[in-house]
Amino acid sequence: MSITPGADLMAGPPPTHLPVDPAEALLEEGHAPADVVRRLPASPLAWAAFAEQARDEGADDVTVYAYSRVGYHRSLDLLRRNGWKGHGPVPWEHEPNRGFLRSLALLALAARAIGESDEWERCSGFLRDSSPTAYDELLG
Repeated sequence: MSITPGADLMAGPPPTHLPVDPAEALLEEGHAPADVVRRLPASPLAWAAFAEQARDEGADDVTVYAYSRVGYHRSLDLLRRNGWKGHGPVPWEHEPNRGFLRSLALLALAARAIGESDEWERCSGFLRDSSPTAYDELLG
């Protein structure tokens, strides 16, 4: 193993920056989140929007949990395809990351609402570790 002179040996992994999610344009055009999920089922942003809509319309917490869990798992797939190694920053400031971060926050909140305390702790901690700004924005 070679070490680059001047490298910060204590630095963590670089931030992950996801590509623009094509669901963003459809949602901005006013397409219903359910329709966007049908067109783009791998989109974390579409699932986050679907979960948010369900929550805002008073859906059962289990429904919100299910939608946000799909968004979370779609996010993990996308993160890995974009170089994420299971930890490290996923900054809120990079807007294409927000589908993942919103799904994770919604999953944490829905887990807490259905009494799944361990999942609440895991997901809220994962959000804080991924992006302190997202944690403050979404759970703070």
